Amino acid sequence: MRLLVVEDDQHVAAALVSVLRRHGFEVVHAPDGAAALGALGPGTDLVLLDLTLPDIDGFEVCRRIRAVSDVPVIMVTARTRLDARVRGLRLGADDYVTKPYDVPEVLARIDAVLRRSRARERDEPTRAPSLDVGGFTVDLAGHEVRDPRGAPVPLSRKEYDLLALLARHAGVALPREQILREVWGSSWKGLGRTLEVHVASLRRKLADAAGSPVDVVQTVRGVGYRVPGRP
Repeated sequence: MRLLVVEDDQHVAAALVSVLRRHGFEVVHAPDGAAALGALGPGTDLVLLDLTLPDIDGFEVCRRIRAVSDVPVIMVTARTRLDARVRGLRLGADDYVTKPYDVPEVLARIDAVLRRSRARERDEPTRAPSLDVGGFTVDLAGHEVRDPRGAPVPLSRKEYDLLALLARHAGVALPREQILREVWGSSWKGLGRTLEVHVASLRRKLADAAGSPVDVVQTVRGVGYRVPGRP
């Protein structure tokens, strides 16, 4: 497994890279955002992205990564404010860990994110190649959503995962806990606000793509969310 570690603090980076290599990972270190974007390639299996970088803000680096790749991203940050974490998740990060962190926690989060990524790659080709949801096409093989005119809808990784999950269970109200478990790999109640933010963002992007309000992602009070079933 090839990891890209984006960290400007040389001492922190050296210690982390050493531990990761001892655990069998191939590691590439990038000291800033520009170097990270240059080092990103088809062989990158996961990115550990520090948000405080000397050149390009880590949020912008995440946005640029998501524009070209669905590689798993774990944010590493000293920021403990919820809005910073939510912003990173909305941009497409898969998970986050805050500094100072324990190495076992970092390793556990890497394993969990990689496990979910492998499961998604293994399972999706066996399902229908595409699903229709309220006039939108969810392309499971291509990991993209197209509007009624066939144009791609610019969704973050988690927004796509959320809509794809609901589409695979069209007409069924999925509990919030199940959505968090399958999309975020955790049923921790503290992620409830993150789910709401992603749903709101997903609804807004679908409406923008359609050119008018759409009732695709529906709230089921006391349960969770669903998309309309196929007729």
